[in-house]
Amino acid sequence: MTYPDESPADSEMQLLERCRDACVRLRSQISRVVVGQEGVVEFMLITLLARGNALLVGVPGLAKTLLVGSVARSLGLSFGRVQFTPDLLPADITGTDFLRESESEGHVKRELCFMQGPIFKNLVLADEINRTPPKTQAALLQAMQEHQVTIGGSTHELPDPFQVFATRNPIEQEGTYPLPEAQLDRFLLEVHVQYPSHAEECQIARQTTSGPPAPIDPVVGVEDIRAFGALVPRIPVTDEAVQIAVRCARLSRPRSSDAPREVNQYVRFGAGPRGSQALVLAAKAKAAARGQPAADVDDVQSLLLPALRHRLVLSYRAEADGVTDSDIVAAILRSALR
Repeated sequence: MTYPDESPADSEMQLLERCRDACVRLRSQISRVVVGQEGVVEFMLITLLARGNALLVGVPGLAKTLLVGSVARSLGLSFGRVQFTPDLLPADITGTDFLRESESEGHVKRELCFMQGPIFKNLVLADEINRTPPKTQAALLQAMQEHQVTIGGSTHELPDPFQVFATRNPIEQEGTYPLPEAQLDRFLLEVHVQYPSHAEECQIARQTTSGPPAPIDPVVGVEDIRAFGALVPRIPVTDEAVQIAVRCARLSRPRSSDAPREVNQYVRFGAGPRGSQALVLAAKAKAAARGQPAADVDDVQSLLLPALRHRLVLSYRAEADGVTDSDIVAAILRSALR
């Protein structure tokens, strides 16, 4: 395995250790109110360190909203929640201009002012994002990509840090709107929240019916989050890890010469360059969460499913044959490792 020549300086090694310790404290705080879901929490921390956005997919009652709120409180970040509904308008998210009148020395003065929407927070929860029409969903596009919004010809900067965690209910189809592929591509990871185990569900039933939940204390400051976010892109990554990330993204594209059979049969469109970018950046963030000075192939492979699954557009034949995005990603990995 070939590692890059550069390695983090001593000060960056100290920052890596702080990052690892911060992740340990964050996991401890979140576990006070959320039982289990360690894998989901890890993916959320990776998204935070990579300064990306995440889509949490799961049936109701799996603590998706509680997870995001717990992360925000343990970080001491400002937190905004938007409950997406069919009648939600873009201005309900981004804010709007309004005319304000003031009287001075007998004269009425009118001026156009901007009223910020709930998106002007460090961490925004877009709850049940697929319940609102595409016009309103698209209000998040500029914010997620550029960290700013444009209203009435004026551009407004969003807070730093700014990240979106969205939730989606996969079992309800009536009154929902599929997310456009362009918006799905803006999510660094798509994380599927699974049912708890028997032991975990027993603990949930006991813990949540025994009084108010335990308080969550802020254990990581905003300045630390900014420092960790600036550190992650500087973490070295092995040549082999970059090669496997790019190869997997390219293998997801049908009608290419080396695409696996499953991709050619069941995929209409594969991952673009953002797919390989997401894999490399998330691998660096995972290494930072462990306090490791470099990301390797194992980091990329462990993130392949959440980084690529939402970037695949499957055909109707895949649905008819019961083929899922997980099956396609597994086939891509097998082909990439040959």
